[in-house]
Amino acid sequence: MLPDRCRRVRVRGVAEFGSNLLGSRTDTPRRRRIRVQLLLTASVVLANLAGVGVVCVLGTVGIPNPSVFRHRLLLVDFVYFPVYVCLAFVLGAVLGTSIVVRMLRWASDDAHPITEAEARSVFRAPWVLTAMQAGLWVVGAVVFALAFGLEEPMLIPKGAFLSLFSGAVVCAASYLLTEFALRPYAALALAAFPTIRRRGLKMRSMVTWLLGSGVPLAGIVLVTLFGAASSDTSKWDLAISVGVLGATALFTGLLLTYLGMDRVRAPLRSVIDGMARVRNTGRTEPLAVFDGTELGELQTGFNAMVGGLAERERLRDLFGRHVGPDVVAAALESGVQLGGEVRVAAVLFVDVVGSTSIAMRLAPADVVALLNRFFAVVVGAVNRNGGLINKFEGDAALAIFGAPTALADPAGAALTAAAEIAHLLSGGDIGLQAGVGVSYGEVVAGNVGAEDRYEYTVIGDPVNEAARLTELAKRDPRLPLAAGRAVEAAAADVRARWHLADTVTLRGRGRPTPVYEPVV
Repeated sequence: MLPDRCRRVRVRGVAEFGSNLLGSRTDTPRRRRIRVQLLLTASVVLANLAGVGVVCVLGTVGIPNPSVFRHRLLLVDFVYFPVYVCLAFVLGAVLGTSIVVRMLRWASDDAHPITEAEARSVFRAPWVLTAMQAGLWVVGAVVFALAFGLEEPMLIPKGAFLSLFSGAVVCAASYLLTEFALRPYAALALAAFPTIRRRGLKMRSMVTWLLGSGVPLAGIVLVTLFGAASSDTSKWDLAISVGVLGATALFTGLLLTYLGMDRVRAPLRSVIDGMARVRNTGRTEPLAVFDGTELGELQTGFNAMVGGLAERERLRDLFGRHVGPDVVAAALESGVQLGGEVRVAAVLFVDVVGSTSIAMRLAPADVVALLNRFFAVVVGAVNRNGGLINKFEGDAALAIFGAPTALADPAGAALTAAAEIAHLLSGGDIGLQAGVGVSYGEVVAGNVGAEDRYEYTVIGDPVNEAARLTELAKRDPRLPLAAGRAVEAAAADVRARWHLADTVTLRGRGRPTPVYEPVV
């Protein structure tokens, strides 16, 4: 399995490393190693095949004079050249890729912690492989320039130019393709050591232009000068040479420009896909950072952004669980300040019957579990009717209907919630009963406390009245009690389900309170 720094869920349809050929971060180390080694071998073979093709085309058509197809050179043309090409392919493809894979063997063991030197080896590996290709082409240039020169000295500049020109194209293509193949390893290295990232986008663009266009154009200039200086070169020969070199320049320039642009497009595409994923689904999964230039900084910046969004959503969720989603929405919309506003709202108070004896009979952990089941019933009923659980006070709960979000019928909603809670507690398997009281009237709703510590709450006579009704309701927990003003303010269909049970002077109050209970 991959380490935590690289273990992510792959987004369906999105290539994590810019290409489906490179697999996923969920690949096993063995699968990743085999995939990378195959891609490295294919990259070297394809780059060198393109180089051999360029040599053959330029040597026979692009620069026909002096000709390499002479009787004395047949052994060089059809024996030495093919043998050397085959040996170079074996050395470059097999030996070169094996050396690179050994440099990166640390990536085959997820339990092995990556060192900084090992991480940097990912970015040295393309240079190592490219240097091997360059060495083989330079040796080839020397060998064949001498082999041709022994028979025809005029072939020395031609052989050297063809070999070096094609070698430059091969090296550039090999480097870009190797960097492409090593993106999964680069992602591992940059995940462990983000600071090893280097700035090289401008240099990469300049090298791509130089080898893809600059060198071919220089070749055209040299062929033109040599042709003009040679009396054996006709205008037709010169035109063919320039035309073939120009066509070769178009091919190599297009090839290297495409490979170079893919290096730019892939990280940009990953960021664009990540932004679309956040916009369309809200998922804030980090990207695989696989680019070692400034574009990698862009990927890292995106990851920092989505990390901040994820943290923001986590805090918002946590905040909402403490104070309620309506309070969160109000705070985000208008800011947070101390003080409150006068609102007409309904207040529901719930308090467990016999909490002291329960605490004496049960272990603290069992008491908490029991209360959690009890509060789940209360919260469910309040939420279904549009209310807000303002606070939990030990084994009691205070709910508000009509603040901070206005309701069409806050009194009716509170009465309905009270009846649901009493019914569920009396007929369920919770093992607890509670008194439920409802009141209605003007309250002050807002943030109370100090600048560095406050809470959203409601203050007013309805809160006290609901608490006193809760004490009275404990005599028969099956029936919640409501103040007359709450029932009178409710909609007709809700009001019809309640009747006047008594008129009571509640503790601490000077006036009698009409007390209603549900119709049984």
